[in-house]
Amino acid sequence: MVRASKVSQQKSPAEFFAENKTIAGFDTPAKSLYTSVRELVENSLDAAERVGVLPDVSVTLEEISLERFQKLYGVEASERVDKGLYKDVETEKERNAREKKQKQARDRAEKDAKKKAAKTGESVEDILRRQEAGRKAAATKSRRVFYRLTCKDNGSGMPCDDIPNMLGRVLSSTKYNSVMQTRGKFGLGAKMVLIWSQMRVAQPMEVRSSIAGQNFISFHRFNIDLHKNAPVVREHKKLQNPDNWTGTEISVTIEGNFGSYKQKLLKYLKLIAIITPYASFDFRYVAEDEKNSFFHSYTRRTDRMPDPPREAKHHPSDVDLELLKKKIAGSSHKKLSKFLSGEFSNITASLAGRLVTELGGADGARAKGKGNIDISPKQMTDTQLLRLHQFMQQVRFADPDGKDLSPAGEYNLRLGVMKELNPDMVATHEGSAVALEGHAFIVEAAVSIGGKDPAIEQNQLNVFRFANRIPLLFEQGNDVITKTANAMKWSRYKIGLEQGVGVFVSIVSTKIPFKGTSKEYIGDNDKISGAVKKALEQCASQLRTKLAKREEAKQQGEKRKNLELYIPDVSRAVYGVLNSLKDHDSARSRCVRDAHVGILDRVKRGKLLASHFAGELEKYVDKKYQEDGLQYQMQNKKKNRVEDVFLGPLSSERGLTPALSNGVCTIQFLAR
Repeated sequence: MVRASKVSQQKSPAEFFAENKTIAGFDTPAKSLYTSVRELVENSLDAAERVGVLPDVSVTLEEISLERFQKLYGVEASERVDKGLYKDVETEKERNAREKKQKQARDRAEKDAKKKAAKTGESVEDILRRQEAGRKAAATKSRRVFYRLTCKDNGSGMPCDDIPNMLGRVLSSTKYNSVMQTRGKFGLGAKMVLIWSQMRVAQPMEVRSSIAGQNFISFHRFNIDLHKNAPVVREHKKLQNPDNWTGTEISVTIEGNFGSYKQKLLKYLKLIAIITPYASFDFRYVAEDEKNSFFHSYTRRTDRMPDPPREAKHHPSDVDLELLKKKIAGSSHKKLSKFLSGEFSNITASLAGRLVTELGGADGARAKGKGNIDISPKQMTDTQLLRLHQFMQQVRFADPDGKDLSPAGEYNLRLGVMKELNPDMVATHEGSAVALEGHAFIVEAAVSIGGKDPAIEQNQLNVFRFANRIPLLFEQGNDVITKTANAMKWSRYKIGLEQGVGVFVSIVSTKIPFKGTSKEYIGDNDKISGAVKKALEQCASQLRTKLAKREEAKQQGEKRKNLELYIPDVSRAVYGVLNSLKDHDSARSRCVRDAHVGILDRVKRGKLLASHFAGELEKYVDKKYQEDGLQYQMQNKKKNRVEDVFLGPLSSERGLTPALSNGVCTIQFLAR
């Protein structure tokens, strides 16, 4: 019988998340490797965007085999004496069972290969050879492998003395007390990477960082004391910075499985490049076997970066009692009305006065001779605070307007989709701000058709989701975006899934309603679903117009092609008739007008041949085709908005001259 401990025990935040790492996306080695790359990349983007710098992010993943890892860190395997202790040593019973199972698998594989060969004509040997290669690859994926992960950026950098606490103390973040659109919210990202590393390989994290105006690079090597939730600095020094570099470079050794999550990781990088076309990404994989190494580069396509999000005030409808107490404790306002209008959004000075008056009347303060309730918030009793909180929940406040949000923008979303996927056509739409539980959110959408990129599969709806400019790759079937996109009647817009349809939806908000701390999907919500549907319908309507124009152009082309097919026969026939009339004066007078007599004379003298008629007919068809096309464009000009096309310079260092516009296009030249 196990007796329960009578001593009350506590766990630090670091211990809690180390034991429950799956809620932050760290479960298997393969998933943990993917999550580690993602967290470091997103931290780098935040650091660059925070100071208005176009992000340059470089990721290097170096494979370290178990043998090399043991040699590097001095844990080389000793000679085995009692081999029965090791789980990778088979007993005779286990070996017999394995050999029997392998024989049965080979027999089944040969039988299936013969059936397949009979259908496809492929040789049985080739089929078996391919299956064996697949089994070897699967066995390779199950090996224990380690990686050196390095992520470098050109962002704001971190102050020298703050680095250990910023990355080595769980649940410490500058984001907790702010209402702001951010990629991360829980302050776990890089700290969970360090915890994962510490639990599997017990190696410290290395950080190099420099801030603007600092003439050295700060270098730290540290771990986390899980029990105390505090950093343990192993080494700290200042390095030379001859290039005046600013940014951060984080290196950490972790256990992982790149083979299992290679496609997932590359898909993540492609999607992050789509939603941030103003950023540059380099990904280098260094394998133990050099022939398996590779390098991917996602180049910057624009220098137009969205305006950074701004910190917003709390909306009064989203304030709980504890937050209200916390804001009062940190406030310097002497009047309740000043506190309400100064600390919360959507409360003007006049509205604050009305609220205080109504609150006083509701409390019956004046009737009891207690005076005006517009007192200092810090003097309010617990009962008054409770009444104030309940009163704020009953008042109808205006919704937040979303002016503090930073969507990617239609230009960037369209450019990202075009540069990475190269579709045949794409439509975009940015919706207006909508409020959810006191937080504004904006939905942006793009729908693409066609293209040769393998990310777009035929005969299905390819849905790509983003939240605060983070690609969401897991739990797709449970996400409200996927459900809404699949529920749409795409055939109403003449869009067939066989065309290869890509749906891209990005949601930005000061509070994304994620399910779980790992930020993998957004739960069902009628307001979000409605906003997503509206944005997708706008995109689909644009595409329907584009498809109609393309079909009209196709029909015009077919019409022209059909006319051109008859030109040789018609020209020969006309020439033959005229040629037969040239020597018959009586027939000529009956069939040819006086104005056209000269044509017969030219035919008679050999100056007018069938080829001349063919040339004139070709000119007529060409002119008719152009006139019909122009007429179609003029008819549709008023019905459809003209799309804006932007061509920007590669460098933003030079200014532009005033815009010159003629109603068709606008041109700006680079200033001298």
